[in-house]
Amino acid sequence: MSKGYAKAFYHSKKWKDTQAAYMMSQNYICERCGETARIVHHIKYINPKNINNPNITFDWNNLEALCIACHTLEHKSHGVCNNDVMFTKDGDLIKFPLLKK
Repeated sequence: MSKGYAKAFYHSKKWKDTQAAYMMSQNYICERCGETARIVHHIKYINPKNINNPNITFDWNNLEALCIACHTLEHKSHGVCNNDVMFTKDGDLIKFPLLKK
C-alpha cells in the first residue's frame, strides 16, 4: 500500500483509530458515489515533507471516505497509478486480476 516513508504512519494506532472513527462518521458510504466506502483517502496527498504534519494526516477536513473504484480513479487521474492496477479494500495496489475463461 504505502511507500516506505508512510508505512509506519499507516500502521500506527493513531491512524487506525482516526480511520475507523472517520469511516463511522460517514456511515461507510463513499462520499463520491454513495457505494460502500472501504478506504479513507487523504485529499491532500501525504508525501515525505508533510507526513509528520497532523493538519494533513489527521485533520478530518483532509479525509474522504471512498469506495475502491473511486479511490482507484482518484489516483489514476493524478498519475499515481496506471490503468493495469487497482486498490484493494485494504488500500494495497495490485495488478488487475486476470479474467478466467
